[in-house]
Amino acid sequence: MSRAERRSTRARHEALPPPLQEAVDEFAEHLARVENRSAHTVRAYVSDVVSLLDHAVRMGCVDPHALDLAVLRSWLARLRTLGAAPASLARRAASARTFTGWAHRTGRSDADVGAMLASPRARRELPTVLRADQASQLVEAPVDDGSPEAVRDRLVLELLYATGIRVSELCGLDLGDIDPARRVVRVLGKGDRERTVPYGLPAQRALDDWLRNGRPALAGPASAAALLLGARGGRLQATVVRRMIRRYAQIANLPRTSPHGLRHTAATHLLEGGADLRAVQELLGHASLSSTQIYTHVSTERLRAAYRQAHPRA
Repeated sequence: MSRAERRSTRARHEALPPPLQEAVDEFAEHLARVENRSAHTVRAYVSDVVSLLDHAVRMGCVDPHALDLAVLRSWLARLRTLGAAPASLARRAASARTFTGWAHRTGRSDADVGAMLASPRARRELPTVLRADQASQLVEAPVDDGSPEAVRDRLVLELLYATGIRVSELCGLDLGDIDPARRVVRVLGKGDRERTVPYGLPAQRALDDWLRNGRPALAGPASAAALLLGARGGRLQATVVRRMIRRYAQIANLPRTSPHGLRHTAATHLLEGGADLRAVQELLGHASLSSTQIYTHVSTERLRAAYRQAHPRA
């Protein structure tokens, strides 16, 4: 969410009638404390719910009891006329259903009106993935110029591709999360779910180089136990990693990619190499197998493309 969008959400929240303001605040607290959602997820839900309630007030609602299905449908219809994409509408409808379900369970509304709300089916785009040779080119793009940043960048790329972890998980790693003897990393994922992910020998070599020649040169009072450090010695930030990957992809003349693109790539290559879907689910930290199944579609699509290109009767 941009800074302007956050300001807009705050202004609309402050303009809501007190019963609706209180409902939003208590809903946000429930998401953070009871459901243990991340700060980013809570902000997204709150933004959607404030948008819904702002629209509801315009239709005469002053408290959660007044919300009904017509208000929810009218809100989605308005967003559609403003150009919201099907994926955005589906996400906002899910936010509304989560809010109305919570409001009903906590006695703030007489019925769960969102349970009857249908939402547009978001078209699930197949993720863009790099070929194995392209992934190797990207990982090897940092030139060893003797700087600690180059050593760090090589480790960042090696770990992201070797493990398929999220960029937030990568930046959250501490020194104690790495077990070089077993070549595994302990990752704290969404919902504070912990998992252990293996990595290979190239990543171990990059890690050894970083711990020996890179990290000591950047470490300072702000470093604490963080594994990866920024230029000023603090914990490496996800925004820096995203810029880093875009830059190295450009240097290597590769398709534009991102940390999430490397996650897609790692998962696809695992499945293409014969890994079990359940194992990939566990490695990626997906709560549901359906989140992992998209990679089977990616592999099938790549197979079809190869067939169309190579088979004389395709």
